[in-house]
Amino acid sequence: MPAGLDDRLRSLVTLGVLALLLLVGAAWGWSAATKPFPGAVETPVCVDTELGPGDRLFADRVVVSVLNASRREGLASRTMQLFVDAGFVAGETGNAPRGTEVAYAQVWSDTADDPAVRLVRTRLGPDAGFDRRESVGPGVTVVVGDDFEDLVDGKESVRVKRDSVVCAPPE
Repeated sequence: MPAGLDDRLRSLVTLGVLALLLLVGAAWGWSAATKPFPGAVETPVCVDTELGPGDRLFADRVVVSVLNASRREGLASRTMQLFVDAGFVAGETGNAPRGTEVAYAQVWSDTADDPAVRLVRTRLGPDAGFDRRESVGPGVTVVVGDDFEDLVDGKESVRVKRDSVVCAPPE
């Protein structure tokens, strides 16, 4: 075989291999670019966390949701910010169900001696009420009325008296 023909054949084979690599790379790139993004994983605001007698529950492990039962617009959001500034974890804010009458503040929970409820109530003061009913949002539900202005200096933590389950932010 003449030398010139051998060089041309080698160049042709090299170009063919490079073209094949280009096509394989383009096909892989196209399939990667058109693949759907993985779905967003929703992390819960809080998860049930077991506590035992003698444990301490701190504000940063308590999720608070605030509902507005007043005629003052934005009171739930302002109150939520007060709780966050005090170290609590934000749950949800919104308006209380129609017909809800709360003058100052009220905690809604199915358990009055829940350690999270006890800690939140120390920040609301002695005028805050308690209503035994299911929480509306995640964590402890606080309903504020027209007379509510500000949180009071309350406890930083409470001691757990008996086995309890609180809705705490995921670690």
